[in-house]
Amino acid sequence: MKIFVNDVENLLVESLSGFAAAHGDLVSLNLDPHFLTRAHKAKNKVALISGGGSGHEPLHTGFIGHGMLDAACPGHVFTSPTPDQMMAAAEAVECGKGVLFIVKNYAGDVMNFEMAAEMISCEHATVLTSDDVAVENSTYTTGRRGVAGTVIVEKVVGSLAETGADLAHCKALGERVNQRTASMGVALSSCTVPAAGRPTFDIGDNELEMGVGIHGEPGRRREAMRPADDIVNDLVTAILHDLKPVEGSEVLLMINGFGATPLMQLYMLYHSASKLLAAHGLTVARSLVGNYTTALDMAGASVTVCVLDDEIKQHWDSPVQTAALRWGR
Repeated sequence: MKIFVNDVENLLVESLSGFAAAHGDLVSLNLDPHFLTRAHKAKNKVALISGGGSGHEPLHTGFIGHGMLDAACPGHVFTSPTPDQMMAAAEAVECGKGVLFIVKNYAGDVMNFEMAAEMISCEHATVLTSDDVAVENSTYTTGRRGVAGTVIVEKVVGSLAETGADLAHCKALGERVNQRTASMGVALSSCTVPAAGRPTFDIGDNELEMGVGIHGEPGRRREAMRPADDIVNDLVTAILHDLKPVEGSEVLLMINGFGATPLMQLYMLYHSASKLLAAHGLTVARSLVGNYTTALDMAGASVTVCVLDDEIKQHWDSPVQTAALRWGR
């Protein structure tokens, strides 16, 4: 394995320190325990906190800022953050209207966020993201996994929170976005966890993993490499089977890279997916293409579709200013 590294054990601290230095106008870093917050504490709003294992950047640290998160708790690579991180982050950013935790549906994340929630004194609630249609159950989750659709939840709820909406409204909107969002990914190569020093799984040069998870979890099936249109057709078909959108609906289409797929290929996947959605009578009204929920150095991508309504569209369009997502200001 050949990567840029000084000391594997110190990789996370060095990465977080570099991120905080590069984006000092947006974020502040705390190292004991590890968490990041907005550089300037917001006032009179529900505080949004997310987190999870590192290796999925820019999720979640890259989405701290106006219109999205107030804090993020990064664990070690593919490892859940600890309850003390979440408690310290909540104490740092809560400003009188409570805390909303946005948690991807992985057993470790859910358990640790639940423990933190039990120990904080302020009003709080949780939105559990579960947009991955590939696998209903795995050793990592109870039910569906939370993947790239988490970004949409964080953006939409983050916008609502900026308006001063209460905790109940923020939670309800987050759950509605999650219910209207579905994702599925495909891997062409494995990822390599730095501490392990070898690929997480073995895959042949002419094979793909259909429905792979963002930690390298097995998908629906291993199969031979096929043309991109055929692959996208399978992903979109699974998503639409799950969402069952009404013909004529407006949707947000997100093509997310896993870390090692060039943008040229991601836009080709967008072209293919958007044609399929149009053929099903759906209008792609909003789009996002790029690396937003990665899996270290995995080659592959995921397709996410969110069925829009007026409120979701309004909050997707609102101004956002973070390291990884910014528009309207």
